[in-house]
Amino acid sequence: MSSFSSLKRNRSSLDKLTKAIESTTASTEGSKNDDRFWTPTVDKAGNGMAVIRLLPPSEADGDDALPWVRIFSHGFQGPGGWLIDNCLTTLNDKCPVCEHNSTLWNSGIDANKNIARTQKRKLSYIANILVVSDPSNPENEGQVKLFKFGKKIFDKISEAMNPEFADETPINPFDLWEGANLKLKIRNVEGYRNYDKSEFSPPSAVHDGDDEKLEALWKKEYSLKEFIEPNNFKSYEQLKTRLDKVLGVAAPRTRAEDQFSTEDADTSILDTASSDEEDLDYFKSLAEE
Repeated sequence: MSSFSSLKRNRSSLDKLTKAIESTTASTEGSKNDDRFWTPTVDKAGNGMAVIRLLPPSEADGDDALPWVRIFSHGFQGPGGWLIDNCLTTLNDKCPVCEHNSTLWNSGIDANKNIARTQKRKLSYIANILVVSDPSNPENEGQVKLFKFGKKIFDKISEAMNPEFADETPINPFDLWEGANLKLKIRNVEGYRNYDKSEFSPPSAVHDGDDEKLEALWKKEYSLKEFIEPNNFKSYEQLKTRLDKVLGVAAPRTRAEDQFSTEDADTSILDTASSDEEDLDYFKSLAEE
């Protein structure tokens, strides 16, 4: 547990979060069945805009927690149905799906590489946000929600903390006092939601820095720890059984699969809409291990 006075006195430093991003870098949209999650609305053309404020770690998660959690998952269809499950590499454990994909890629066969691309793990992050502006659903404005997002938005956050040019000042987007609103500008690019035009506003305090209002806001945040609890993940054996059923085979493990390590699986960060170049970099890194 944490206290608001502790949050204000010891709020996450930019250096701490920057190091966390560096460690992370060495999805799917929010859950449709969980009303805690907020998802931006787009029009028929796939365009939309909203303004959110990323929030610091919740009271329940404590002072040392990061303001986001990172989750890898798999979602694809095979002859035996769909496999939609969290990836065990989230917990730094071995994942049979990643092992299988590595074997396909290492085969050197183009057809196998194409299959591996469709079955690769996907990356998403979850954070608490304040919905500042939601023109399509104004009833959400002022509410604390959970926001599930991918690599593109995480890159925007990282760029704000680590600006490319010397005349730009680093900011901590999760800070209630010195952070900044994130203007989400959404376009439809080749069938995927694209956030490239999104940007941070100039730094400003939430609720004009009124501590009473800020504490009330902070106490409404959700704990993020539940999303990375082991009980939200199937065991290796359960995933392997499901994978075999989806693939329609029960192939024996290969020597290449036995040599696959958790460190291999964590060599890349992949988004739901990642490019072919990112795919190649990911599987190339596995093949070179």
